[in-house]
Amino acid sequence: TLRKPISQSSMADWASKNLNMHTQGIFRRRISISNMLSWNGGSIKKPMLITSSRTIKKEACEMFKLVQSYMGDRQSRMDRNHVALVMVTKCWSMQGLRDELYIQLIRQTTDNTCYRSLAWGWELMAISLAFFSPSPKFQTYLEGYIYRHLDSDENIAQRIKELVDLKNKKNSKSRKKRKQNTEDEGLPISTYAKYCYRKLQKVAVTGGKKGLRKPTVEEIMHARNAIVTPSLFGSSLEEIMVRQQDMFPGNKLPWVQTQLSQQVLALGGEQTEGIFRVPGDIDEVNALKLQVDQWRIPSSLSDPNIPASLLKLWYRELEEPVIPQQFYKECISNYENPDAAVAVVQLLPELNRLVLCYLIHFLQIFAQPSNVGRTKMDVNNLAMVMAPNCLRCQSDDPRVIFENTRKEMSFLRMLIVHLDTSCIQGLV
Repeated sequence: TLRKPISQSSMADWASKNLNMHTQGIFRRRISISNMLSWNGGSIKKPMLITSSRTIKKEACEMFKLVQSYMGDRQSRMDRNHVALVMVTKCWSMQGLRDELYIQLIRQTTDNTCYRSLAWGWELMAISLAFFSPSPKFQTYLEGYIYRHLDSDENIAQRIKELVDLKNKKNSKSRKKRKQNTEDEGLPISTYAKYCYRKLQKVAVTGGKKGLRKPTVEEIMHARNAIVTPSLFGSSLEEIMVRQQDMFPGNKLPWVQTQLSQQVLALGGEQTEGIFRVPGDIDEVNALKLQVDQWRIPSSLSDPNIPASLLKLWYRELEEPVIPQQFYKECISNYENPDAAVAVVQLLPELNRLVLCYLIHFLQIFAQPSNVGRTKMDVNNLAMVMAPNCLRCQSDDPRVIFENTRKEMSFLRMLIVHLDTSCIQGLV
C-alpha cells in the first residue's frame, strides 16, 4: 500500500527554501521556481540546491552536463553506461552531490518534450536509487515527485503535445528545432515511477551500496535491467517462482535459496566458527549477488561466510517476509508453546511453508551438537541471527520492538528444536 506523500504546496514550500535561485540576462533577473524546475537545454553556472561547499559547486555544474549526455540532450564521447558510471561514482563517493543529482533529474524530466530523453532521465533516476539514497531532508520531496507520476502516462503524452505545439508556434520561422518525439519509445513513464517508488522506500532504509569497492559498469547494467526484470532480491516469493519457471520448471523452492544454502554447506559452513554471525566481505557479497541475479554461482568461492551473508540478505530483503505479516501476532503469542508454534507453520500458504521448512531444516544441521562445538553457534545463537530475517515487527515503538525481538527469537528457536522437517529432504 502506497502512503500518500507530502502535498504539492508543501513541495513548493520546500523548493522555495532550498533551491539556489538562478538568474539570467544582463540584468540578472531571477528565474522563477517553475523555470528552475523545467527541462533546460543549456548548461548551469551554479548548483540547483543551496550549498557552501566549493567542491559541490564545481562538481554540480559538470554533473548537469553528464545528466544531459545520458538523456541524449548533449553529445558525449562516452557511451551511456560509462556516463552513468561516472555520475554514480561521484555521488556514491560524495554524499553532498546526491540530492543535487536527484533535483537535476527532477528538472530534466519536467516539461521535457522528447519522450526518449524523458524515459532515459527516469531510467537514470532508477539506476541511481540502486546505489544511494537522497538525504532524509530531500527524501519526502523526491517521493512526492515520483508519486505524482505513478499513473501519469496519458497526462505526460498530452503535456508533451501541448509543449510541442506551443514551441512550434514560437519557433515557426526558426530552422533549428529540437527533435520532437511524442511516440512511446520503450517503457511507459509510470513503469519507471513505480519501480523508483519501491526502490526509494528500500534504499531509504538500507542506505544503498555498501563496501569499499567503487561501482562498476556491470552493476550499472544490472541496475538498469532490474527495472524490467526484477531482481531475485527484494521481490516476493511468488515473483521469484514465476521468474524461474522457464529455467527450473520442476523446482518447488526458490533456486536462490537452495543454491546458496548448498554453497554454505559445500564450503564447510557447518564447521566454521561464527557462521551466520561473522559477516562476509561486503564487496565479495555484492559481487556474488550480481552473479546470483544472473542465475550463476561462481566456482571460485572459498569462504562460506560469503554465501551465508548473501542468504541472510535474501531472506531479509524479501518483499514480504517468509512468515507473512498476517501470522506475526500468532507467532509472538506462541513463542513458548512448541505445539502451537508448529501449528502456525501448518497454516502458512504452501510456498511460504515449504521455504520456511527448508530454512529450518538447514538450521537444524547447524544445531547438531557435533557442529555447535566447532561453530560456537548453538540453537539460541542461530535463532538470534535468523529471526529478524523471517519475522518483521511493524511497530515504531522502541519498547514494543525490543520486547517482540525476544519473542521472535524464542519462536524461531521452538521451530528449530521441534519442527519435523523430514518432508523437505530431497526437495529442490
